[in-house]
Amino acid sequence: MATPPSKNASSSTSASCPCLNSGAVTTASTCRKSSLPNHTLKNLGKRTVPLGAGENPKLAPLTESGGGSVQEKEKALLAEIISRVNDLFDGDVTDNDQLVYVNNVIKGKLLENQTLVEQAVNNTKEQFASSPDLSNGLLDAIIDTLSAHTIMSKQALESERVRSGLRDILLGPAQLYESLRSQRDVGALAR
Repeated sequence: MATPPSKNASSSTSASCPCLNSGAVTTASTCRKSSLPNHTLKNLGKRTVPLGAGENPKLAPLTESGGGSVQEKEKALLAEIISRVNDLFDGDVTDNDQLVYVNNVIKGKLLENQTLVEQAVNNTKEQFASSPDLSNGLLDAIIDTLSAHTIMSKQALESERVRSGLRDILLGPAQLYESLRSQRDVGALAR
């Protein structure tokens, strides 16, 4: 790291600059011997940079991570989904199972439906909600996800190679270990 130039230091008109031409990191003493033609460096001392006319605005301190507005809205939506889905399903199904099924699996499959995409773009929410294509798309999504999940689950149950690959994915890019450790700090979403 080079030291700041001395007060009113200026460059000479040398033909080469070994610090810049070599591409190597050099010491401050080597760079002092170099020159930058047509450039003058001056130490003007410590200066303040005004952010606006008049008073310098102060930043408000953060009260908690993220400020809360987006996270709180997302938590409220997830809580509403869980509450409403709890009334739909019976049996030994956790809140998280229900949330993933509705918000990721079914919704994800519906997002692939180009007819529904076009209708959502071109209609109000009320018009879209009464579309027969939405009901048909939902039924198709349920059937497709059942089929896809059954096929994948069957393959995973029957193959050590698939289970080993799933484990590697979960421990790698899916960050299962890190997510599990963070659960201790965050707490369960379903509580």
